[in-house]
Amino acid sequence: MKTSPIGIGIVGTGFARTTQIPGFRDCMGAKVVAIASRHRQRAEAVAREFSIPHVCNDWQELVAHKDIDLVSIVTPPSTHMEVTLAALEHRKAVLCEKPMAMNAEQCARMAESARTAGVLALIDHELRFLNSRRTMRAMLQNGAVGQVRHCNYVFRSDYRGVLDRPWDWWADLTMGGGTLGAIGSHVIDSLRWMLGTEITAVLGMLSTHIKQRSDKASGTAKAVTSDDEANLLFRFADGPANEGTTGAASLSVVESGKYENRLEMYGTSGALMVEETGELWHSPLGSGTWRPVQVDQDHMAHGMRESSWSRGFTAFSGAIVEALRAGKTTVKDAATFEDGHRIQLVLDSARSSNESGSWARIEP
Repeated sequence: MKTSPIGIGIVGTGFARTTQIPGFRDCMGAKVVAIASRHRQRAEAVAREFSIPHVCNDWQELVAHKDIDLVSIVTPPSTHMEVTLAALEHRKAVLCEKPMAMNAEQCARMAESARTAGVLALIDHELRFLNSRRTMRAMLQNGAVGQVRHCNYVFRSDYRGVLDRPWDWWADLTMGGGTLGAIGSHVIDSLRWMLGTEITAVLGMLSTHIKQRSDKASGTAKAVTSDDEANLLFRFADGPANEGTTGAASLSVVESGKYENRLEMYGTSGALMVEETGELWHSPLGSGTWRPVQVDQDHMAHGMRESSWSRGFTAFSGAIVEALRAGKTTVKDAATFEDGHRIQLVLDSARSSNESGSWARIEP
């Protein structure tokens, strides 16, 4: 058991500021000791806000810092592999944001490096740690809806629908931006984890509705090369809780209306549905209605914005710190680098399907 605090280094100042830093600050036995960013002034501002003692000149300095046990990589996907490999070379534990990398080849290289290093290496799929989703998974495994026939995922937001929102890395496909990677990676992880089986084929349709955004510095229009809507169909390998299962996902970051982050599972004897709010619903076959399932509300760290991502990361960060303090290299139910690789195979196949207009198979 490690008696001194777990030292955490953060690379990035976006999601890290709103979610990860408050989450880790909520953990007993942990301390955020350093931060780095492409823009040093942003890192300095976040360091002042959260009393982080060290602002590193770059991520290379951060991963080599002697007081850091865990490197959390909260940067655009195009940078994930390089930072991860360097952190693992220094034998630091790694928490990498999703999507894991730019393609499955990069993910495989990262996973192999993690196996060689023998350290904790996880992907930030924090929704796995929500009480509602854990309860839903347990109910599926216990046969609450019989064999799963179909699953459906709906994500709806308009946070990138504002036309005067400036161009940023999210609009750039070469940096890993877009709805498929940012939201689709969570969808694929959720479906794999819930069913305990793999996606075998995917049909993808990606769309870019807002085709230009203004550059922050010059104000000139820049082309948007990433998708802001992704519609996906899935087929699954048969598993203990499913047979002949199909799936669908409708994901948009430019749709107005009520914010949705909803997962539905339909089986031979009923259905389950979990919502962004943490509400879980059960519909026995033939009942014609949804009945609430009692689930305790998840704790959320101080300073976070209300969301399922915040509550999930609060629980996930605690589990990470607890594992590191105990000298463990795994966290129960967390997404591993191997999971990240499998997810990326599906993402790559969805892009290929979008280009060809036909189903793409995912090889075992």
